[in-house]
Amino acid sequence: MEVVVGKLAGFCNGVRNAVEKTEELLENKDKIYCLGELVHNRQLVDDLKKEGLIIVNDISEVPDNSEVIFRAHGVTKNIYQLAKEKNLTVYDYSCVRVIKLHEDVENMSNEGYYVFLFGDEEHPEVIGTKSFAKSEEITVLKDKEEIDNAINNFKNSNLNKLYICAQTTFSLKKFDEFVSIVEEKLKKYNNDIDIKINKSICEATEIRQMETENLAKKVDFMVIIGGKNSSNTVKLYEISSKNCKDAIHIETKKELENIDFSKVSKVGVMAGASTPKKSIDEVIEYLNKRSM
Repeated sequence: MEVVVGKLAGFCNGVRNAVEKTEELLENKDKIYCLGELVHNRQLVDDLKKEGLIIVNDISEVPDNSEVIFRAHGVTKNIYQLAKEKNLTVYDYSCVRVIKLHEDVENMSNEGYYVFLFGDEEHPEVIGTKSFAKSEEITVLKDKEEIDNAINNFKNSNLNKLYICAQTTFSLKKFDEFVSIVEEKLKKYNNDIDIKINKSICEATEIRQMETENLAKKVDFMVIIGGKNSSNTVKLYEISSKNCKDAIHIETKKELENIDFSKVSKVGVMAGASTPKKSIDEVIEYLNKRSM
């Protein structure tokens, strides 16, 4: 059995920066707080907790005058002011692309644009991004079935300008499909609408998704490694499932123990942007042993 590993499997730059800087901090500190899980990878977070990282879900849980990390997903707009009021030392490891998206959404909202944000409304990045727009002038949509409702919200806003953007890890193909549908529907409503489109999906995400699709078409079985709560990893699994007859999404090599690889001649391996090298190496080593 041949094992083919995607070249872009593992940490993206934003996650790598957050993890490496957090590890550096913990080398010299007994403890430090982190607002939300640093990354969507349970194994990595558990290791960091052992080194002194304390995960909190609300900034009110961080004691005044202490230190706190803002993770790569970014935070809501009000958190910066709350941190200042509590006299916190902030280590802001928000991905630069997420920060740029926050700035763009805030600017366009202030310029009178209604915002369509493609993404998962419950994802921390989307929650943060949404807070930078005027509350009644933004709609988050994850599936194309939600487009009609989004357009109705836009119509009811009485605005004539629309700004379209996306969660940085959103599906590239879904983004293009959604934009086409929105544009077609709006043409029937009003041809004079000013539409600005920002394909705010990270280039690394785009390339990783394309590499996953190409790899999935060439193998008999795809193994996707990463947190079950990792949005970008789930998308890699969805892409694999559409392009390969067999695919599985795992967090650790243990989940492969009951898989029958006897009829598999070539297996592909790809990992999400928050998957540490250690997890990837363990899976590759396991698969190589199974191929002997």
